[in-house]
Amino acid sequence: MKRTRIASLLASEKPIEDVCLMGWIRTRRDAKGFSFIELNDGSCLKNIQVIAAGELPEYERVLACGTGSALRVTGNLAVSPAKGQRWEVHAKSIAVLGQAPETYPLQKKRHTDEFLRTIAHLRPRTNKYGAMFRIRSEVALAIHRFFRDRGFRYVNTPIITGSDCEGAGEMFRVATQKAQGQVDGIQPEFFGQEAYLTVSGQLSAEMLALALGDVYTFGPTFRAENSNTRRHAAEFWMLEPEMAFADLSDNMELGESLITYLVRHVLDDCSEDIGLFAQYVEKELMKQLERIVSAPFARITYTEAIDLLQRSGRSFDYAPSWGIDLQTEHERFLTETHFGGPVIVTGYPRGIKPFYMRVNDDGNTVAAMDILVPGIGEIVGGSQREERLDVLEGRMRELGMNMDAYWWYLDSRRFGSVPHCGFGMGFERVLMMLTGVGNIRDVIPFPRTPGSIAF
Repeated sequence: MKRTRIASLLASEKPIEDVCLMGWIRTRRDAKGFSFIELNDGSCLKNIQVIAAGELPEYERVLACGTGSALRVTGNLAVSPAKGQRWEVHAKSIAVLGQAPETYPLQKKRHTDEFLRTIAHLRPRTNKYGAMFRIRSEVALAIHRFFRDRGFRYVNTPIITGSDCEGAGEMFRVATQKAQGQVDGIQPEFFGQEAYLTVSGQLSAEMLALALGDVYTFGPTFRAENSNTRRHAAEFWMLEPEMAFADLSDNMELGESLITYLVRHVLDDCSEDIGLFAQYVEKELMKQLERIVSAPFARITYTEAIDLLQRSGRSFDYAPSWGIDLQTEHERFLTETHFGGPVIVTGYPRGIKPFYMRVNDDGNTVAAMDILVPGIGEIVGGSQREERLDVLEGRMRELGMNMDAYWWYLDSRRFGSVPHCGFGMGFERVLMMLTGVGNIRDVIPFPRTPGSIAF
């Protein structure tokens, strides 16, 4: 008999005979001659009630099964007389697929996020994290749909790289293990040179955009930054679109359209799961999401932002001044207090931005743009890329970069260069925005942070 997902059963318009469902026991209560089982298979937030009668051959074994045990149930989907639920399943047979002992750590009571991080292999079975990872799946699919509908091509860029896109130097080195018995001496590099886990697929994506037009890459990136903040992880996913024959204005339009598209998608298609976070995690979540899609994003220059911060009368931990990067406290003031919604900041000082950003005519700023949202701060960072070979080479020399290592990147400016632009969007920060969750560790199934790689 073909298995039916619980989500499909709960959405049924009529009773169904001979259904087969499989899932895990969330709770079980017993009455005289009956056992009432709340079963969940991960397909939706709600459980379905299974009624097991005492005459079932498997009944005694069912009574030995507690929370976490896995069952296969065949029976009939019937209208439930109980208040608050439309359907229930009257079991004809039950098979115990896996019995969980009383030591199963997830019980009916609510557990703290801190505790659940210590059992990350089991936390997807909770209501909160089941909802989170269903939303994560839906948002990833929505990203692909958004770009496909706009004519972008999905491309794959290297995870192992020999170049540092950001110039920050905080990268994970990739090397082979020492041969057995080797004592001293340097191992020959597997690739013939030092190799690292990528911090960004941007440079490679640029090469593909300069051949295919509009492309995007979406995959894991890695930063060896010893940071234990709520917003940083060592392994995270980045979405990086690149557009040929496009400028900073096109970049801003794309970023704003993408964010509003994703918010509308979860509001329309993930209402049940988002409702859990609105009820238990962030009471203002629905208002925040509606605010994002209700009006165009504010747009200001970096210089205007610094002026607003200096005239705000606020005492910041980091005093705002022209030439320093905006801190989270600055970004949140702009979005949450001053504008009351998302803000796009453009025209950052060239001295605080990477080499590949196009230098503006004033010589002091670059054609960069960051999109800031309430509760998070920066969620998108991008720029028009420097397409002029002489200016790009000058920037690289200015930063003391090894230009020989980027010969292939410079070739793209040497052979048919065109104006182009792109940005990076942290996938986990998008999920934090959409759910109100305040710690990046709680939107990643198995978070990698300094000192933590347990799963």
